[in-house]
Amino acid sequence: MDLPPYFFRVRENGALVFRVDAENRNRRIEMDPIAVANVRNGEVRPQGDRTLSEADRAAIDGWLAARREELAARDLDDIARAADHLNLVAEWAQRRATPEQLEAVTDRLLLAMHDLRTVLVRKKAERLGG
Repeated sequence: MDLPPYFFRVRENGALVFRVDAENRNRRIEMDPIAVANVRNGEVRPQGDRTLSEADRAAIDGWLAARREELAARDLDDIARAADHLNLVAEWAQRRATPEQLEAVTDRLLLAMHDLRTVLVRKKAERLGG
C-alpha cells in the first residue's frame, strides 16, 4: 500500500497528528499519535515525551497552512450561500409566507439584518479611510 506518512484527525481547532506505519512485520497499519496541532494559533504540542523531527514539523506546518486556506475558502462559500439564502427568504416572505409565519420571524430577521448592515457599513467606511 502507498499510504501517506502522516494522518491528521481533524478536531474543532486543529488536528491530532499520527505517524502512519504500514511497513511493520505484521503488515498492519499502525498510527502513532505524535502531536496536537492548533489551526488558530499555530501551536504544535508533541504527544507525551516525544520530540518531533524536522520532517514531522514540516508536514504539520504544511497541513496547518493548507487547512487554514481550506477553512477560509469554506467561510467565503458560506457567506455566498447566506446571501443566496437571504434572497430566498425575501422571495418566501413576499410570495408564500402566512401572516402567522411572518409574525414568528420578522423581529428576529430585522434585528439580525440591522446588526449585519451596521457591521458592513462600519467596515466599508474603515476600508474607505473614513
